[in-house]
Amino acid sequence: MQKRRITLKDIARETGVHVSTVSRALDPAERNTITGEVVSRIQAAADKLGYRPNRIAAGLRTNRTMTVGVMIPDITNVIFPPILRGIESVLEPLGYASIIVNTDSERERESRLVDVLRDRGVDGIIHAAALRSDPSIAQAAADGLPVVTLNRKVEMSNIPYVINDEEYGIYEMLRHLHDLGHRRIAHIAGPQDLSTGQLRLEAFYKAARQLSISIESGLVVTANRFDEGEGARCTQDLLDSGETFTAILCANDRLALGAIESLRERGIDCPRGMSVTGFNDMPFLDLIRPKLTTVRIQQYGAGCTAAKLLVQLMCGEEPSTIPLETILPVEIVIRESTAPIATVSSFA
Repeated sequence: MQKRRITLKDIARETGVHVSTVSRALDPAERNTITGEVVSRIQAAADKLGYRPNRIAAGLRTNRTMTVGVMIPDITNVIFPPILRGIESVLEPLGYASIIVNTDSERERESRLVDVLRDRGVDGIIHAAALRSDPSIAQAAADGLPVVTLNRKVEMSNIPYVINDEEYGIYEMLRHLHDLGHRRIAHIAGPQDLSTGQLRLEAFYKAARQLSISIESGLVVTANRFDEGEGARCTQDLLDSGETFTAILCANDRLALGAIESLRERGIDCPRGMSVTGFNDMPFLDLIRPKLTTVRIQQYGAGCTAAKLLVQLMCGEEPSTIPLETILPVEIVIRESTAPIATVSSFA
């Protein structure tokens, strides 16, 4: 025979408290309204009886599924596990489960996955793969679904976003190269349909003006994706252009790794023949030679911050009380891929 499911009434009978008290004690969002001693007693009884919450019934009762959609652009990118751990550290203790989907940075796939998550009834979405113009997620937010974007922002929308201090990071990195004597500095920019690529490119031009560094148009190339293959392609374009340069400032670490590999194939040593820098400080960079000089962002912390904002929205806080923009501090990490300027003629 099938064993009868343990209910809140059974726990109430076991502990001698009202069913509503049991319900609040077992709800991570409500248990702070009860004394710790009562919560512990109810939890112990629930464990003893083998209670498992009926999420379907609870969802029908509260109009919540206790699930959150987390959208990332590339599941193979090692920068995302620390971000996901940060998100989980906030959501899991509150009883939420995450549904992680991968967009592959494709507009149609991203739009389709937003619909999939909405059809699944998620209580909110953390979107780390948003495009600058993103009608699907903008519509979801306009329809009342709590949404927070992470590392990127959607233009012309009121969706709260958590980003890095791109301007400070790029300025400090360009200043580092300037202090090493570099004046002919190339830039591999990120995709311009992403706010990350656009903001870092704008920051590069602004920092160059502040440091009185002349940047010629031929020294700036734009990647189609934030990956190693595009870093290699863009570096080949720079080398084949006939322009003279002694350093490459890349919009992220994966572009920088591709750039270093492309230089190696052309017999150009990094950093003696060419300095290369990245952005993000993704895991395992200290295991790759040369160790990459980069801008460190808050990965785990960014996930925590985005999740806390989403919880505020899901708990019904007025959107006007939640900051639209959260900018997280960054710092540069100097390793082996940058060095004082060497005598470089041209890489044609």
